[in-house]
Amino acid sequence: MEYKWIVLTNTTLAILMASLDANIVIIALPKISSDLHASILETIWIVLSYGLVTTTVLLSFGRLADMFGRVKLYNLGLVVFTVGSALCGFSNSGQELILFRIVQALGAAFLFSNSAAILTDAFDVKERGKALGLNQVSIVIGSVTGLVLGGLLTDTLGWRYIFWVNIPIGIFGAVWSHIKLRELGTKTGGRIDWIGNCLLASGLVLLLLGLTLGPLQILSEIVELLMIFGGLALLALFVFAESKIEDPMFDVQLFRLRIFTTGNFSVFLNALQEAHSY
Repeated sequence: MEYKWIVLTNTTLAILMASLDANIVIIALPKISSDLHASILETIWIVLSYGLVTTTVLLSFGRLADMFGRVKLYNLGLVVFTVGSALCGFSNSGQELILFRIVQALGAAFLFSNSAAILTDAFDVKERGKALGLNQVSIVIGSVTGLVLGGLLTDTLGWRYIFWVNIPIGIFGAVWSHIKLRELGTKTGGRIDWIGNCLLASGLVLLLLGLTLGPLQILSEIVELLMIFGGLALLALFVFAESKIEDPMFDVQLFRLRIFTTGNFSVFLNALQEAHSY
């Protein structure tokens, strides 16, 4: 089997597994909440914590991969994700499950940030678009399949198996990747943009806390509004800081490209539609 097809198969399997777990808990939430005696807020953050952590660290993990090796950190992501999945299945409280979902998300971020780069290294220019397209389709398949698989496993084996199903897949993928994948990219220098990371993470956390606490009427309206507008202010400061920092985690000048901007806006609208349907 040609090396490039090994790369495509392995990375697609990993991305499918990571994208499955973004939505696989949604159908199981009532059962999880009941068994763990989780509060409404904890139940919400069992879902939100995964996407929040993945979004926050994704770009920085890509920078780390450029510095230390893409395959190396991709393999680490498989291990971390598999361990996190096992721990999620052993959770005894809502707080524990949120913590272990964060571990899962860290592993998923390594996978998301490196799979496309590894594919780019393995395929030539003529075939690269097809390979990346097939790999990214797995994200959509995983998002949809996660809902069905989550309900099926919860009804038949119990909600803990929605996490434990990742263990054999993760072990297989990690061993296969360790044996077969090799570094083709060139390691580069650079440094982590700590300012950008802190601004992005704190802005997203404040914004999501304000939006999730508001309907629950846990805090006063003034505090909730302060959290929402504080989060938006920090995100605006993040954009400003990224335009000034010498080695930013994200080049905001990319939004000057019409294709890049419209493409990302389309993805954002699609995500809103998916969230509304849930």
